[in-house]
Amino acid sequence: MKGKILCKTSKIPDDIARIPRFLINILSFHWLATPRHLPLAVVGEDMVDYIGTARLRELLSRIGPARFIEELAGEIEADYKRWNEFEKSARLASHSSVGVIELMPTSDGKLYSFKYVNGHPKNTARGLLTVTAFGVLADVATGYPLLLSEMTFVTALRTAAISALAAKHMARPDSRAMAIIGNGAQSEFQAIAFQRIVGIRELRLFDTDARATTKLIRNLTRLQIPDLNVVRCASTAEAVRGADIVTTVTADKCNATILTPDMIQPGMHINAVGGDCPGKTELHVDILHMKDVHIVVEFEPQARIEGEIQHLGGEGQVTELADVLLGKQPARMNDRDITLFDSVGFALNDFSALRYLQRLNAEQPDGGQRIDLIPEVEDPKDLFGGLAQERANARRRKIA
Repeated sequence: MKGKILCKTSKIPDDIARIPRFLINILSFHWLATPRHLPLAVVGEDMVDYIGTARLRELLSRIGPARFIEELAGEIEADYKRWNEFEKSARLASHSSVGVIELMPTSDGKLYSFKYVNGHPKNTARGLLTVTAFGVLADVATGYPLLLSEMTFVTALRTAAISALAAKHMARPDSRAMAIIGNGAQSEFQAIAFQRIVGIRELRLFDTDARATTKLIRNLTRLQIPDLNVVRCASTAEAVRGADIVTTVTADKCNATILTPDMIQPGMHINAVGGDCPGKTELHVDILHMKDVHIVVEFEPQARIEGEIQHLGGEGQVTELADVLLGKQPARMNDRDITLFDSVGFALNDFSALRYLQRLNAEQPDGGQRIDLIPEVEDPKDLFGGLAQERANARRRKIA
């Protein structure tokens, strides 16, 4: 084997690996805080960096979710500011009656990334997650993958990061109260992001499932976020009343009417997250036609298919987020304007997340884990011979 290097690996105890799903448990993941003797593994130069769910928990436990989201938002902003360097296309989606499976690729000419992600709202009734994902970051020059990473946790983190990033540039600077309508898997991440990046001091919560709101309050209480007031509301209308920002993050695959025009007040910022595929929206269509509404999307061709603006067909003026971040277009003209971030998730967000993860992982003292995803052969023109080579190596290892 050529180019041998040494890398530390660690085995995660079974009891740690079975930690409950919400991010709060990441904060209690202190296994690595205890000094341990880590075995050294010999790996080849073609090994690929790997970040599984256990490793992701480790990385978050070291810097905390709020800092992770804030730094990731910075990475996303930097990449959107070089918007013209990226290949852009709407994601490839395979729809069924119960959900969707999607591939989300992009490249800046040097690095290539894609994410596999599903969305199945009825999964929770079977004890399964609504969204699961993994992603790959690759070197364009060779086509070799550099990183294989879990992206179920990361998708939640990057969704919150871009929501708060957009609000930072679109909401009124004095915005301090936010309503969260839909208190499921994404809600905690949104709360953390908006408190850290936008400066939200009051959260007004509502979900048609009271248990979801109870879960969200419990998790926010455990986080002990300073100077954050949490209010449980009895309806969407009550939650929205007095809010500067309204985040809708519901999961049902239907054209829902979570917000109606009578709930929208001058100066409000709407962070519409839950509508993300054809036939899945959250806002009454008349909101899109309201006077002084400014609509911002990530990538217009995709948002026309999957976002709230699918109701508009090809009509209606929208602005892409990159133009706002680059200062080419204003998000609002005055404090009475209503701003709407119609977010469906875009491949560039995942590119930024994978690149950030790769660097963060490499900066850790233990160097992370690597896997033999790519075969290492003596003669790259003799792939079949590489199989025999591996069998010979296996026999040698068995004899040794």
